[in-house]
This record gives sequence, C-alpha cells and structure tokens, in this order.
Amino acid sequence: MHERADRLAGNIVTLDEDLAREFEARLVESSTLAFRVAFSVLRQREDAEDIAQEAFAKAYRSFRQLRERDRFRAWLVRMTWRMALDRHRANKRRLAREGAEADLQTRLASATTGDAVLANERAEQLWLAIDELPEKLRLVIVLAGIQGHDIREVATLLDVPDGTVKSRLFLARKQLRERLSWMATE
Repeated sequence: MHERADRLAGNIVTLDEDLAREFEARLVESSTLAFRVAFSVLRQREDAEDIAQEAFAKAYRSFRQLRERDRFRAWLVRMTWRMALDRHRANKRRLAREGAEADLQTRLASATTGDAVLANERAEQLWLAIDELPEKLRLVIVLAGIQGHDIREVATLLDVPDGTVKSRLFLARKQLRERLSWMATE
C-alpha cells in the first residue's frame, strides 16, 4: 500500500517539476516583453519592474490552468498590461491627492533652456493623449508605434487578426493626430 502511495507521489512531483521547467522556459522567452509592456504604461523603471515581477508570480500560480500554453506570451502581455493599468490608475489617484500639477509646473520652470521645456511639454502632451485613447487603441499604439513591434507580432500578442491590429493602429493614429493638431501650428 505504501509503495503505491510513494509511486503516485513521485509522479505528482515529476509533473510539478516538468510544469516548473516548462514555465521557466516560457518565462525566459517573455520576461523582457513583460517589462517593456509595463514600462510603456507606467514610464517608471521601478514600477515597471515591480509589475513585471507581480505578473510573473501571478502567471506562475495560474500556469497549471492555462489550457493553450502556446499562447503564453499573449497571456502574459495581457496580464501585465492590465496590472500596469491598475497601477497607473492608482498612481494617478495618489498624485492627484498630493498635488502633482504643482510638482509638474516646478519641474518645467526649473528647465534650463526653452527647447528642453518645449520638448518636455510636447512629450507630456503626447503621453496624455495616448492615455486618453481607448484601451484597445492604446495597447496597439504602444506595442506597434512606440515599442516597434510589427503588425504580425502585435496580432500574435493580442490574439487578434492582423487586420484588426491595422485598423486599431489607424484609428489610434487618427485620434492622436486630431488631439495633437494644435502642436503642428506652433
């Protein structure tokens, strides 16, 4: 009786070890991508590293339930994106309470040259406009337009057809152009 229990326990340990090895191999392939996705939302290295680590831990806990393991990268990207958005929203609420606008004005006023101030203002306006995009458009513009992934890679990561990525990218660029049209006149 004990021999049979020991054999069954051995099989379970082997399955867990195999699962852990598979997870580790897939994580090695996707670790920098998770960081880049988090960084594209948060634009803070430390926060992005924290979110990537949290996403890895959550992915490890849930890896056993993942049915289509070939889609691990897309699953990890979506999970990281959602977690980063949650952190970003929490940070925005915290900054609003602390008077972030006063801090921004102080930083802009302390810039040494007019060009640096203008460049900072333009970058800030661009990111604000990106933040205002609907989530589907924002994710595509960040992955394709900023991170430099091609259409096929973005489609694979988001698990959508290439045509969907193209149309979302077109709409995102159009909305950004409309929101930032005032910058072209300066």
